[in-house]
Amino acid sequence: MAIKAARKSEVIQEFARVKGDNGSPEVQIALLTEEVKSLTEHLKVHKKDYTSRRGLLMMVGRRSKLLKYLRIAAPERYQLVVDKLGLRR
Repeated sequence: MAIKAARKSEVIQEFARVKGDNGSPEVQIALLTEEVKSLTEHLKVHKKDYTSRRGLLMMVGRRSKLLKYLRIAAPERYQLVVDKLGLRR
């Protein structure tokens, strides 16, 4: 369910604004998106895993709040992230 360390570092490198950046909204949104994809696949198999479903909903909410912040603070960066990740917006 959790993303592998190698994949996590790839995502961080792809979305980091500067070297060593792992806290910017872009990186956080990308990591949450990877987690959401992983958890969605898990829930397709384990339909009654309600605890994981709750975690998924919390992640989606957190990602939504970060996207809202980025849309207001830096619209061009927001659009770049949404296009790169293929999110519906």
